[in-house]
Amino acid sequence: MKDKFFIDTNIFIYSFNTNEKQKREKSQEIIQKALETKQGCISTQVIQEFINVATKKFDTPLKQKDLDLYLHEVLFPLCTTNTNFDLIEKSLDIHYKHKFSYYDSMIIAAALLNNTTLLITEDLNTSQKVEEVTILNPFIT
Repeated sequence: MKDKFFIDTNIFIYSFNTNEKQKREKSQEIIQKALETKQGCISTQVIQEFINVATKKFDTPLKQKDLDLYLHEVLFPLCTTNTNFDLIEKSLDIHYKHKFSYYDSMIIAAALLNNTTLLITEDLNTSQKVEEVTILNPFIT
């Protein structure tokens, strides 16, 4: 990955998954590269979704101090997009035009508004292109 890329929530969730070693390691590699190169980015939606899963659905939910540390060391440094009117309008445009769910459309719109060329996610069809963004499932070899 040489270009700027957007990371979906599932990558962060898999980075904590002890049951799927390959996905955990690949996710951790993506996140590390994003932090080191400053080419990776996320939106506040990703942070909100991660917090919801990490505090309610992890086998061992993250404690507040661990979540605070992860927020400050990983998620906040990668966050470049807040929900705003431009993001909502672009999300609705994608939703109606391409028939994605609204929340998937918000992720795609955030990737587009960040001028990324790659959206890294397990949730959408790999190799599919939406405007200038190509979707990549990093777990498909």
